Amino acid sequence: MSAVLLDGQAIAEQIRGELSARVESYRSRTGTVPGLAVVLVGDDPASHVYVRNKENACRKVGISGIVHRLSAHTSEAAVLEVVDRLNQDPAVHGVLVQLPLPPQVSEQTVLNRIDPRKDVDGFHPVNLGLLAEERPRFVPCTPLGIRELLRRFGIETRGAHAVILGRSQIVGKPMALLLLQKGEEGDATVTVCHSRTVGTAEIARTADLLIVAIGRPEIVRADWVKPGAVVVDVGIHRRADGTLCGDVDQREVAEVASHITPVPGGVGPMTVAMLLANTLRAAELVESGG
Repeated sequence: MSAVLLDGQAIAEQIRGELSARVESYRSRTGTVPGLAVVLVGDDPASHVYVRNKENACRKVGISGIVHRLSAHTSEAAVLEVVDRLNQDPAVHGVLVQLPLPPQVSEQTVLNRIDPRKDVDGFHPVNLGLLAEERPRFVPCTPLGIRELLRRFGIETRGAHAVILGRSQIVGKPMALLLLQKGEEGDATVTVCHSRTVGTAEIARTADLLIVAIGRPEIVRADWVKPGAVVVDVGIHRRADGTLCGDVDQREVAEVASHITPVPGGVGPMTVAMLLANTLRAAELVESGG
């Protein structure tokens, strides 16, 4: 068996084309360009790459993407002032604070300060609560991208046993909530494993859908995977030789799984595409008074 690649790059390109048309329609109706503001604090190299990718993606679909760059020594109060200003700016429909933040700035305090109606990352407690209540407004972009990737490849989640490795607020927990939603693209039976789980490999082997977001390079090997399972690899790491890998040993697992996301080119492009979709949704909610 050789797994079918869940090509996130190709699907994200399709989504960008669809979003471009919707953005143009929105602009024609309202005379307004959807706006995303990104707050980047510090000099983390990976963050700068991610933000540059978001800027480029915004430009491709016609969204106004503005980056507010602050030094690594910026105080928490100064970061909050920027967030407050963006919350009040009618030209800004989505506000994103790039993580991680420097140690003197509380991530939770800053994320909680973002207007929930502009929280296109989906991390505000109000939006996470709405997701838990099955009334989602903004869903965190990586889980949302994974669900969209599965949907577009026709992978059924109803009745499937989904095992998620990792319980972060960014991926693991919201992914579980999405898969538990009633109806199409949900209705899965979900198990979440984490650093204190006993027998993680054995549990992983029971999964029809295995979503891996552990943050440890190539920890998931072929003997962790049920033959024919769908495997989604959220991790991305740089090896000593400069090449990239995920949390899954792609070469081994591709011989066991039915479908697998590549690294790079799997989950990452879908995450950015969903950020654009959330930004347009934020603008449309303003238009509708929602």
